[in-house]
Amino acid sequence: MQIKTYPNGIYGATTYLVFDETSREAAIVDCTSSVDEIAKTIKNNNINLKYILITHGHFDHVYCVQKMKEKFPNSLVLMHKDDSTLLNQVQTQCAMAGVEGISVPCIDGLVDEKSHNLLLGKTEIKVIHTKGHSKGGVCYLIDNSLFSGDTLFLESIGRCDLFGGDYKEIEKSIKEKLFTLDDSIVVYPGHGDKTTIGHEKKYNPYFGSNY
Repeated sequence: MQIKTYPNGIYGATTYLVFDETSREAAIVDCTSSVDEIAKTIKNNNINLKYILITHGHFDHVYCVQKMKEKFPNSLVLMHKDDSTLLNQVQTQCAMAGVEGISVPCIDGLVDEKSHNLLLGKTEIKVIHTKGHSKGGVCYLIDNSLFSGDTLFLESIGRCDLFGGDYKEIEKSIKEKLFTLDDSIVVYPGHGDKTTIGHEKKYNPYFGSNY
């Protein structure tokens, strides 16, 4: 499995392109920027973009979803149902942030923890519902890589003071769902540098054992 990182999205959001070298099937996690660059990489490497995966419905994580969907209309845009209301407010979110507005992305399907048919080649994409930053926030576990959206960052966590946020919920999500994963799993967050589950279990200032 190969992962390409595009960290220069609006408000510093990161886009990830994940693809299986054998099947050439790929997924984008949170399409925030670099549409033309990513499209060029996909076409030059004979990659089949199968999914555009949304971790949550905040504008900075869906800002270029519709543009990418137009370039690859056979890809499936997927998100958790509990962030549908948040996504439908994306124009209001953009206005409040003072950025150019976008249309609400078209969603092809909804995912939850019972979604077991998401595959890149023979590798399953596991959906982990991690409410707390938003009601429908999810992480995607692909092989040994966790795409954590705005739930877990390098030595930090997602904000809980926005619409749908809840500190108790994010605490439960991280402790009971993420910190039970193997320490070696690499975490690719929605903003900032990557980390590991093991590092966060020790050094995260909110929930780490060293604090």
